[in-house]
Amino acid sequence: MENLATFGLTVFMGFFAIMNPIANTPIFLGLVEGEDKESKKQIARTASIVAFIIVVAFIIAGKYIFELFAITIPAFKITGGILIFYVGFEMLMSKKSGIHSNDSQVEKSNLAISPLAIPILAGPGTIVTAMNFVTNANYIHIGIVIFIFALMIFLTYLTFALGDLIVKKVGSNLISVIGKLMGLILAIIGTEMVSEGIKLTFK
Repeated sequence: MENLATFGLTVFMGFFAIMNPIANTPIFLGLVEGEDKESKKQIARTASIVAFIIVVAFIIAGKYIFELFAITIPAFKITGGILIFYVGFEMLMSKKSGIHSNDSQVEKSNLAISPLAIPILAGPGTIVTAMNFVTNANYIHIGIVIFIFALMIFLTYLTFALGDLIVKKVGSNLISVIGKLMGLILAIIGTEMVSEGIKLTFK
């Protein structure tokens, strides 16, 4: 039971760091600027549901995706670790990650799908993190990952729906500090993934 609790906490911290709902809230508010309160909630709800479906599909079908493209677990861990480290490093350096950005002009009707659901919520970093947690995992661990990701999506929806209030109360400076802390956690997770991948390669 203790191992499951530790695993669950690790999964939660990993998802929280890569998705970072607090730091993403200003991005959401910028994208939905001019929309009324109800429209903002609807956009946040749709984006959350779409992101959940996409990531859960990768969690469940991850094994078959590996087999289809002949991807080995060590190669996945090394590549995924480098990707996650890169995102974390950019966050530490106060740069807007290219993985979570989309400079193209989009219509409000498509906003919930892109760029909110993809790639801000269900981007490569989130998918890599989810699949890393379920490699060689049993059904209990997979269930824990899906449950915690659902919890993370719900928290993200809440922060988006209450975005105006959160930014007003927390302040942009504290949000920036939280972003840097999440960047550090991501960099550490990425380094650990690369280390595990190298160990598996030469084992």
